[in-house]
Amino acid sequence: MRAKAPRRLAADDPALAGVLDLIRRSFASMDGRIDPPSSMHRLRLADIAGHCASGEVWAIGAPPFACVFLTPRPDRLYLGKLAVDPARRGEGHGRALVDLAETRARALGLPCLELQTRVELTENHRIFGALGFRPAGTSAHPGYDRPTSITMERAIP
Repeated sequence: MRAKAPRRLAADDPALAGVLDLIRRSFASMDGRIDPPSSMHRLRLADIAGHCASGEVWAIGAPPFACVFLTPRPDRLYLGKLAVDPARRGEGHGRALVDLAETRARALGLPCLELQTRVELTENHRIFGALGFRPAGTSAHPGYDRPTSITMERAIP
């Protein structure tokens, strides 16, 4: 099935509530698997609206069934909260959002995409690897003396 085109959401878009619901549904399977718990438990509608102003929030579908948050940094474009509804996985929506991020990085003159995935989510490591991302380092959440996240990068050709 061909992915629908993503659209950029504004801070007052009624679809933001659907994005919050999507993230909660999509990340629910992490509960009990990752330590520390996902930041999605602290995510609020106002946070998403704020990101629309400070970065970019893109979604596919009405109501949204796929989304990504983009944050320009000095030398890269950071992808966060990449989520696809569990019932819609395998249809190319995640790839479409990563392709969109590459297009946005080019438009912003940024040479690299970056994301983080939790150490425990090995299936995500494989998925992002298949999308051209390579491990670039690890980091630990505050209070942890072991790596809790893997940073992955993808160069923009």
